[in-house]
This record gives sequence, C-alpha cells and structure tokens, in this order.
Amino acid sequence: MKDVIIIGAGAAGLSAAIYCSRYGLDTLVVESMAPGGQLMYIDKIENYPSVSPISGFTLADNLQKQAESFGAEIVYDNITSITKSDYFTAIGENDSYQAKAIIIATGATHKKLGVTGEDKFEGRGVSYCATCDGPFYKGKDVVVIGGGDTALTEALYLSKITNSVTLIHRRNQFRAQEILVNRVKETKNIKLLLEKNVISINGNNKVTSITLDDNCVVETHGVFIFTGIEAASTPFKGLIKTDNSGFIITDELLRTSQNGIFAAGDVRTTPFRQVVTAASDGALAAHMAEKYISRT
Repeated sequence: MKDVIIIGAGAAGLSAAIYCSRYGLDTLVVESMAPGGQLMYIDKIENYPSVSPISGFTLADNLQKQAESFGAEIVYDNITSITKSDYFTAIGENDSYQAKAIIIATGATHKKLGVTGEDKFEGRGVSYCATCDGPFYKGKDVVVIGGGDTALTEALYLSKITNSVTLIHRRNQFRAQEILVNRVKETKNIKLLLEKNVISINGNNKVTSITLDDNCVVETHGVFIFTGIEAASTPFKGLIKTDNSGFIITDELLRTSQNGIFAAGDVRTTPFRQVVTAASDGALAAHMAEKYISRT
C-alpha cells in the first residue's frame, strides 16, 4: 500500500513525485513508456523560467533524477483501469497497485489527420515527432501540417536540417505565438501554404507526395503532422468526469469528480498547455493529495 500513486511521468507527474516525496509520502510513479512524456519530443525548451535553453530529454532526465533522489519509485506498466474500495487500486497490464490517493498525469497524444495513406505510411514518411525522425530527412524536402506552437516550433527545427519545409495550415492565420510566427516567416527555406487541407498522403514503399483539397500535389520525402492532441484518459472514463474531448474536469485545486483522485498537466481541462504549467499542476496536485491523505 502506497500513500500516493502518480500515473504518468511527464513534467506534471515528475513534478508531483518531487513534491509528494518531499512531503514524506510513500510515492509510486507508474509510467507506460519512458519518463519524460511529451518532453522527449521537444528539441529545445527556451521558455522555462530561469533555465537556459535545454533539450526536453535533458529536462526530463533531470526531473526523474530529482524525484528519485527524494525517494520516489518509478515502475513501468500500462494502467488500464482504477477501482475504489477503502483505497484505490490501479490495475496495470503487469501488476496492480494500491494507494490512498491517485494523481493522474498521463498527458495527451497527437491527433491524426485521418486521411488516406496516413496509417499506411506511418514510420515510412509519416511522423508525429520532428526531433525523433527529422535527422532521417537531412537535405531533403518535408511537409509540416498544423498551425499551433508545436507545428511552428517543429518546422523551425526541421528547417535547420532539411532542404525545405512546406508548412500547411487549414486556416489563413496561425494559432501559434507571434514570436514563432515571425520566426517562421523570416526563415527562407520555409514555404507557407495557408487555407489548404491535405486529403491524401501518397507513395509506394515510402511517402512521395501529398494531395491538397484543390487537387494540388506537393512532392515531399516526409510528412510531419502536428494538428492537436487528445487526452490520454480512456482508462479513467466512468470513474471520473471528462469533457466531450476526453480531458479530465478538475476544479482550481485539481480535484476530480472522485474524492481522492487528482489530475495534473495536459490530461486535464486547461486553457494553456506548457511545460511550466504542467510542472505547476504537479506541485499543486501533490499538495492537495497530501492534505487529502492527512485527513483520511
């Protein structure tokens, strides 16, 4: 029996682990893949307060080591459901884990376009991670699809290692921060195609082109898709309330509809998803979990 189980080891989960452990709580972090979450896909973070530009991988590694130095334990398993009796049981594919309180910090996953060829060419020209797959396209021509911060950040990263980047967005204005929009417009090897939709991704063994809704065909070696995120909340539906998009509904103290379960980071309803806000969520969720446990 643990005091608290934190599901997910991204910025929110590891921040929660640091604070829970410093409170003296017996803390278990359950992560399905590797510590870091979305941090692992960020080439450079330059807006984390007081921290010089740093790779997402390095920041994730620092957070993990800090959490473990205070006594947090990390295990690798995929949680499929949570049950409640006198305590909570998080049921995984490998084992089950009991605790007095739960912090859900499972984050979110990339949305797919849902167009012809997307699934067929995933891993063969279709990618959702520029820092993971960008080096494979050194000196080649690529397409980036999306109009938010992530899409523009990844387009800028790819522009440094590829021959050219064609940035496609379905609207006539970007949703990204103005500083990113200006940088993209100033980058000579980034071409903008606005008010366009991709209707198919084409190729043989690998991607060779995309087709737009005006029947224009754009030749490309790779397609990088950044069109939004989906909450990784499926295992918890039915136990706690979510919005229509699946994001967990919390109050300002990060309490969910189930007493004793808290949610932090990208998995919850929030108007702004950044590393710094996820870390803040983790700290507050840990604080509230400690208060809940002390009363039970």
